[in-house]
Amino acid sequence: MATYPFLSDEWIAAAKEIRAKYEGEAQAVPHQVKMNLVVTDVPFGSGSIDAHMDTSSGGLELDLGHMEGSELKVTLDYQTAKSILVEGNPQAGMQAFMAGKIKVEGDMAKLMMLQTVTPDATTQKVAQELKDITE
Repeated sequence: MATYPFLSDEWIAAAKEIRAKYEGEAQAVPHQVKMNLVVTDVPFGSGSIDAHMDTSSGGLELDLGHMEGSELKVTLDYQTAKSILVEGNPQAGMQAFMAGKIKVEGDMAKLMMLQTVTPDATTQKVAQELKDITE
């Protein structure tokens, strides 16, 4: 199986394919959040990536670029983003936040609600496949 750097164009394309494969099977994300991300210290490209995460459709969409109408913006380093979004390690996020490595602008309550979501079996399969494609 091919692997790609997290948030590279190739990784985004492969992640979309994985999510499409399971579309409609996973439990809907109970909290609607539109979040822009600024990921710093990226080991490729210009060193920084603008991305967004949107759960308003019931699923989780992660894509490059910022979106209009976001409720918050989170700035964090590449390794922390990878730990949270790919490895599913919320402790990494909490530790980075407490250390001042994560900057949150906007509705922080929306971000906190995401941490209360328990993934179902399909979401866990998607998460494992995302880990498998990530360098």
